[in-house]
Order: sequence, then structure tokens, then C-alpha cells
Amino acid sequence: VGAPAVGPSLRTAAQVGTSAFWRSPLPEGLPCRGAATALLPAAAAAFVFLGRSRRLVHGARSRRATASAVSRKAVGTSDEPEEAAEEKSRGDEPTDSSIDTMRKFSNQYARKTDTFFCSDKSVAAVVVTGLAHHKETLGAPLCPCRHYEDKEKEVKDGYWNCPCVPMRERRECHCMLFLQPNNPFSSDCQNLDLEEVLKLRDT
Repeated sequence: VGAPAVGPSLRTAAQVGTSAFWRSPLPEGLPCRGAATALLPAAAAAFVFLGRSRRLVHGARSRRATASAVSRKAVGTSDEPEEAAEEKSRGDEPTDSSIDTMRKFSNQYARKTDTFFCSDKSVAAVVVTGLAHHKETLGAPLCPCRHYEDKEKEVKDGYWNCPCVPMRERRECHCMLFLQPNNPFSSDCQNLDLEEVLKLRDT
């Protein structure tokens, strides 16, 4: 039995997420057994990234809720404003301020390079959150879509600090954050709102 045909679909893009796929999207009706096999490692890496990012957010929220409940039970009330206390209790989850910084950077860079966000904006929301997390914990917005043996070394090398070298030199974004206009998954959007990012990062 022949392999199924592959056409441009958003689910395929989210699963694969490789620059090679974007440079040469498979046309409608093209048998893809060999191509799919070759792209399996990249697809697995993309799923690992999305899963880790969402577990990071949900896990941090769960720990924050538990810590908040314990704190209220132990001390009753606090003179610290509620929003400030919540900001401090987020643990591994980046602060809204850090997310907003990376959101503004992404908006500016998209306009500067004439690139656009993915039509599924939750992709951009998760990537922006990952960049903010690395900015807080590593001091630089290291690409969150890759696996690193030594993140501190990668930050010093600078190759994968956003915007990474492939993006600067060839307009290739491994994370699907910045897409060229002719990409089948590109939208016409170059502006992300903070409320939109905070809402979509959990979807």
C-alpha cells in the first residue's frame, strides 16, 4: 500500500517544524514515505519542545497555587500587593514583564525583516514564552526549540541566541516564530498583544 499524500496542513507544520520543510514544502499528491522517515527526528524534537514548554507553564502554575495556599494558611494576610506576590511566586514560569519584553522584540523584528507570525498564534505565544524564560534564567534569549547539552555554553557561543544566525543570514526560523510571506503557514500578522500571548501560551 502506498504512503498517503501530504499537502500543506497546519498540523503537519506543527509536528515537523524544520527549516528544510519550509524551504521545500511538499506539493499536493507527492508520496512522502522517504521524506516522512527523514523528518521523524525533527518532528520528535518539535513535539518535545512544545510538550516541555506547556508542562513548564502548567507545572509552574500548579506550584504557584500550592505555595499561595500554604502561605495564606501560615501567615493569614500580607502587606505585599497581590500582583507583586503572584509575580514572585511563579517559580520557573517567566514573569509577564519578561514575556512582554520578548513580545515587543518579536513585533519589532518581524516588521524589520518583513516576516510574519504563524497563522496558529499559539505557536508564537509558546516560543515567546520560551525566549522569555531563557532570558531570565540564562541572560540571553536562547532558542527554546532545540536541545542543548550545555545551555550556558550555547549562550556564550551566541549562534542560537534569538535572532539566531540562520535567521539573520537566511531568514530561516526553526521555531516558526518568523515566517516569510510565501510560507503556506504564514499569516499577515506582525503584531502580538500581551493579553493574547498570555492566553494562547496554554492552548
